Amino acid sequence: MPKIHGGRAIARALRSEGVDTVFVLTGGHILPLIDGCVDEGIRVIDVRHEQAAAHAADAYARVTGRLGVVFATAGPGVTDTVTGIANAWFANSPVLLIGGRHLSTEDLRGGLQEMDHPRMFHSITKWAATAHETSRLPEYVATAARHAFSGRGGPVFLDIPWDVQAGMVEPDAIGWPAGYRADRPAGLDDETLADVVDLLHRAERPVVFAGTGYRWSRYGDPIGALNGLVDVVQAPVYLNSLARGSLCWDHPLLGNRTRSDALRRADVVLALGVDWDFRTGFGRKVAANAAVVQIDAEPSRVGWNRPAAIGVVADPGAAAAQLAGRVGRGAPTEWLAEIKGIEDQKQTAANELASSDHGPVHPERFAREVAEFFGDDAIVAADGGDIVSTTAKWLRTSRPGGLLDPGPFGCLGVGAPFALAAKAVEPDTRVGIVYGDGSFGFNGMEYDSLIRHGLPVVGVVGNDGAWNNIKAIHRMLYPERMVASDLGIRRYDLMVEGLGGYGEFVEDAAQLRPALERAHDSGVPALVNVHIAEQLRMSSAYGG
Repeated sequence: MPKIHGGRAIARALRSEGVDTVFVLTGGHILPLIDGCVDEGIRVIDVRHEQAAAHAADAYARVTGRLGVVFATAGPGVTDTVTGIANAWFANSPVLLIGGRHLSTEDLRGGLQEMDHPRMFHSITKWAATAHETSRLPEYVATAARHAFSGRGGPVFLDIPWDVQAGMVEPDAIGWPAGYRADRPAGLDDETLADVVDLLHRAERPVVFAGTGYRWSRYGDPIGALNGLVDVVQAPVYLNSLARGSLCWDHPLLGNRTRSDALRRADVVLALGVDWDFRTGFGRKVAANAAVVQIDAEPSRVGWNRPAAIGVVADPGAAAAQLAGRVGRGAPTEWLAEIKGIEDQKQTAANELASSDHGPVHPERFAREVAEFFGDDAIVAADGGDIVSTTAKWLRTSRPGGLLDPGPFGCLGVGAPFALAAKAVEPDTRVGIVYGDGSFGFNGMEYDSLIRHGLPVVGVVGNDGAWNNIKAIHRMLYPERMVASDLGIRRYDLMVEGLGGYGEFVEDAAQLRPALERAHDSGVPALVNVHIAEQLRMSSAYGG
């Protein structure tokens, strides 16, 4: 049997892991890896900046649930991925970054782009190491995947010297790993299950709250489990961040604008994979006397910032399925009707704002038109601050990975890379991007990648010509010296046109939906640039 090089051994191991696409910006230190993927039938999508490649791998993991993979060449190639890997870390995305490295024979001698990469990643990965033997490369991939899928999951880093990648080895001399990570999600033990069921039965104002950790459940049918659970509990339900889409957007129990109202009055909160971070006021938005049942696959999250009356390390999807089978079906209550009434009042107020025909376009009108255009079966990448906060409340997310938001790291520049990965994985799905004008500037050149790879997505910019959220804070703190907060109304649509895509500028609210339809019908990557009204208010992201 002919020998194969290390790059092909890596690719074969990735293929066994279920990886069918990798994201890369080419470089000399990773050419064997790229060549190996071509041999093994793995699609290689190249981008214009390594940060975008890391974001794309993150989105691949979020959409598919599989290992997202990014290759980056040595030195500046690897360092360029740091922001993308950090964002994946805070989103618990199982992403494998494989970095090229200088020749082993040149170690400590000042080789080209010589750098000790793993040390840089220790705080934002679950595992980081250097591979030293070509024959063991699949073993390294297996170890990386085992760490990437442990607990909730998270990114990992594997550093491979060029000579180890290019080294030749007999396939029979390689130990090809199998069965190398857990595949049976742990649920609740009988005693704990009984305690949780009893607490839910006694609750008068229960709330079910699923967060990012729920998206990374390894249970076979976490969506069915959650639907079954809320059907019997008959309580207000809220989904945060990556858990969005675990219930259909119009589910009668799913709240959209009343989470704080419900948590503030709840007596029992069933928290499934929830982070009590700044988005929930570090747990302080929950009634002080409420009993919190916290179930999470990541032990460090249980009891973090908010005491748990019952704290369990378990797969939240598996736990939801168990509870659905044990909790007797309840009847709709006054509590549920009360929260539904508040929800209807807030939605009515939002509808009034969204009916505005004045120009520039009101952000609520922008959000409603965009949501109606994308519908409930699209994948939408959200890239920005206030414009994302506003639009997310209108989007009809009805599937896991349907909304790809920056997550708690608050990273700008994710839009085009997220959409690129989503469209590559699901070419028949409508894929879009919602941008703030500030965020477009980070990775707007990735429209070139979308165009080169023939991935028609529709982006829409809410363009108020300012760093809106920061401008609001700046005006409050330093009203006499406003600096670095204005951008001007720039024609980003013309940039996309210049690259070979479709672009259109909109100032009239009545023209927004037709412009989006024309963008979609163009059949090429498109950007609709919408002049929206400036709304100087602080985002909830900063208000906790």
